[in-house]
Amino acid sequence: MVDKMATKGQMYYSEKGQQKMREHGQSEEGGGNRKLLDKMSVGYFRRVTDQLSEEFPDDVERGLFVKNVLSEVKGKADLVAMDRIGSVALQKLLALAQPTQVGEVLAELGGETGSEFKTVSCDRCGGHVIESALKQMVRWTDTPSEESSQTEEETDAGNCGMLEAQVLSLCRVVRENIVEFIKDTHGTHVVRTLLHVLAGCSTQDQSDTRPAKKQKKAEPELTDFEVPVSFWWELKYLSDTLMENVKVCVANFTASAALQTLLVVCHRKRPILGKKLNKGIMAYLTSFSSAPGVSPLLVFMKDKVCSRLIQTVFQFSSKVQLRDTYKNHLRKQLMPLALHEFANFTIQTLIAVSVKYKMFLKVFDELAEGFEAILAAGHLGVIVQLVESCAQREERQAKVLQLLFQAFHCDEPATRHLSCLPLFLSILAYEVYYNSESAEGDVAPQRPLSICYHGSRLVQALASFKDRSILMNSLHSLSPADLLTLGTDPAGSHAMQALIISCSDKGKGKMLRKLEGLYTQLACSRYGSRLLEAMWNSATISQKQSIAEQLVPSETQLRSDQFARHVWGKFGLMHFQKRRAAWLELQTGESKKRKMFSDILD
Repeated sequence: MVDKMATKGQMYYSEKGQQKMREHGQSEEGGGNRKLLDKMSVGYFRRVTDQLSEEFPDDVERGLFVKNVLSEVKGKADLVAMDRIGSVALQKLLALAQPTQVGEVLAELGGETGSEFKTVSCDRCGGHVIESALKQMVRWTDTPSEESSQTEEETDAGNCGMLEAQVLSLCRVVRENIVEFIKDTHGTHVVRTLLHVLAGCSTQDQSDTRPAKKQKKAEPELTDFEVPVSFWWELKYLSDTLMENVKVCVANFTASAALQTLLVVCHRKRPILGKKLNKGIMAYLTSFSSAPGVSPLLVFMKDKVCSRLIQTVFQFSSKVQLRDTYKNHLRKQLMPLALHEFANFTIQTLIAVSVKYKMFLKVFDELAEGFEAILAAGHLGVIVQLVESCAQREERQAKVLQLLFQAFHCDEPATRHLSCLPLFLSILAYEVYYNSESAEGDVAPQRPLSICYHGSRLVQALASFKDRSILMNSLHSLSPADLLTLGTDPAGSHAMQALIISCSDKGKGKMLRKLEGLYTQLACSRYGSRLLEAMWNSATISQKQSIAEQLVPSETQLRSDQFARHVWGKFGLMHFQKRRAAWLELQTGESKKRKMFSDILD
């Protein structure tokens, strides 16, 4: 991986490219002069990275290696940190270094007064090193290694004192240059990591310093750790500084992300401070003058940058704050917002957070008036969120079902009800889906099933409604080919799973009989095999026997398929063939165990 990075045409970071830059006396950004890591050092740190990718015989040898490499870093830490090869090596070293060693590296990067922190933090390579150093605060209370010559008390004090002092020094520099930090693409990430550390929250590091190109985005998992008392005060000071510059945070995307991070960590660790911040932000957003009868908050909700910040504010608002915001600013304005390209996302968040309160009924009723208009605008997230919330509010389930039937034009005549599932899955009206203008009650013409992501989410939400009879009738009316398409589709398989799992044992048995003849094809599909396993886990013993009897004749095909072979093993089909009594005993035990844990969780 390291070799690829060094030879993949990154001219500025290759030895030849760095030599060119040295000759021209320019930095990688092409502006201003700056010293670069020499050719020999670049090769050295490339070898260091290679060595760190391998396992060490023991902790002692690893500690000696880290110590020796850090001695080479000393005196040129800034050059190493701001070099692509050196930055990768230094990040890996810091993750293995003692807290005191991390503190020493930070001390050199910051300089005598800490003023150099800004230059390194706002560098695209140096910023990652600062973040990596900050994340080591999670280990500040670790027991010192045996080879250390210091006493335990002295080392504990050093672990705390050195690293803590440098983090506080960085905080001071950030507060003094807050606008430059939060507006900088790389500096804002340092500020966000700093906020996590000050609050005592750590995010899980990825397995590699350089993430893969194709990687799914996911919310980082936070874990709590103990922090020095000084950090609690510093978090307060930094939050005050950010609020003093809330105007910048509202208008700038990277600055807004820093303020959102502050809200998240405060909600988790400092709820009182979080409430104060929420109130302060809302007070600022609603303080501007606007046209009579129009709240200034509406303008900010339609802004691409500020709408994201308002979503976070809504997410952590109390019941009273949400009620006042709706009453004073949003009442009778939800429809225009739901139809807006940016504001509709804040409405989705409002729906989600209000579901526990009475105000949800008012929000629902207001949006219900323009349900079909929202659908026509393509803002499917609003529709899906509304239905998902109704799954928790039984008093609005019948109403939202009626709205869906009307919006998809399958409410009248009643025979169109059987077509509701294909329409919901495809998010297409009856006439569009079947390419027909006829309003007669005849049976709808057949066409291949079409499935989209939002359609799958819509059906999954409807599967948790109290009355699912119409939806299940529509599922039973599908042809075997459509059922196979639904069960093997990446999105459709989740919808089908939700529908089947939600059935009673009798309804599940009816559906499983409908799927007879398709089990082998489902098992040989990436998504169908997952669906089959989910159905198996919720099936009765007699239903499992029926599934097994359908699968066993296809043993050769199942055992040779990359997905089906796992089904063969998990279902114990070999035992089913040769030791039926033992298989029945095993499945009965597993069913009892699963039911017991289900009862405990319920």
